[in-house]
Amino acid sequence: MDFTFTEEQQAVIEAAKAVFADVVPDGVPSPALRPGAVAEDIDRALWSRLADADLLGLFIDAEHGGVGLDAIALCLALRESARVLARVPLLEHSAAAWAVQAYGGAELQRRVLPRAGRGELVLTVAANGRTGHDAAELAVTARRDGDSWHLDGLQTAVPWAQNADLAVIPAHTHDGHTVLALVPRDEQGLTLAEQYSTSGERLAELRLEGVSVAAPDVIEADGAWERLRDLLATGTCALALGLGESVLRMTGEYTGKREQFGHPVATFQAVAVQAADRYIDLRAMEVTLWQAAWRVSTGVNGALPTSGDVSVAKIWASEGVRRVVQTAQHLHGGFGADTDYPLHRYHAWAKQLELALGPAAAHEEALGDLLAAHTLG
Repeated sequence: MDFTFTEEQQAVIEAAKAVFADVVPDGVPSPALRPGAVAEDIDRALWSRLADADLLGLFIDAEHGGVGLDAIALCLALRESARVLARVPLLEHSAAAWAVQAYGGAELQRRVLPRAGRGELVLTVAANGRTGHDAAELAVTARRDGDSWHLDGLQTAVPWAQNADLAVIPAHTHDGHTVLALVPRDEQGLTLAEQYSTSGERLAELRLEGVSVAAPDVIEADGAWERLRDLLATGTCALALGLGESVLRMTGEYTGKREQFGHPVATFQAVAVQAADRYIDLRAMEVTLWQAAWRVSTGVNGALPTSGDVSVAKIWASEGVRRVVQTAQHLHGGFGADTDYPLHRYHAWAKQLELALGPAAAHEEALGDLLAAHTLG
């Protein structure tokens, strides 16, 4: 078996590195110093560069101006973006485009995909339900009336919603079926309430009261929401990995220069052991990420459903990113809390990713349920 990345995937890595090379993690005010949102908008200049590099069309087929790659390619780009805390909705935008590409009708694809690939349309996904702890598809009801659907309900903590042109909103019908509705930000009946993430980025509570959506803008395919949810979770694991790798590199550089008793603290056994443990965490996060991304990309049958591999990746990412930043803060001493140094910002982003992934215990329970329901040969 060949575990190396393909030429196309390697090209994504190189393109992402080039685009993110000039991004400064402390390029916006710190969430520790500025109340509310750290900025009103996404990084539009960076967004344009991503479009120019074809990184906004990774899932979009060539006929719509994209490059037609897979979840592995997206995770490679996300990994690079998280290393510099890039303030762009690359995950949500790409995942939404994937849903339209995979399940949307021809008319919807023609209207959305070319503009999404060029960065002219910004897409996001409402995936947190009413509280962040319940199923997102149960938070909104969908009722069909002729050639349109009517949506009522609430979705919380929708990322980048104030700056996105369209939000993909999961909703359930009276018979328990899940649909995905593409709703414009300014649609009548849709209200956005300001929220903020731990990292200081803008979120929004979306309240839908009789929102009308034309039938072509609603994806009704079976399994669309489940696969989109798995893709979002896997992409979040990629963000956690990229952030953790940057934090461990920063820690290695700092402890290699910081001296006590005439020696770099990196040479002390207690420091080296802690750093080695975090390196093991990152390698476990990496291998479980690529397994999940491969399952999401290919849909290959396994001993467990794809959600099982995604749960394993989420367990390692949620626990791992927390341990990496905690160890980094410890080994940096008071310097890690200095707002003139970028580590505190990485810590805030890591906490937001941990919250987005959810507690490892919940994923372990879900994995246990899958193991109980499937006989492993």
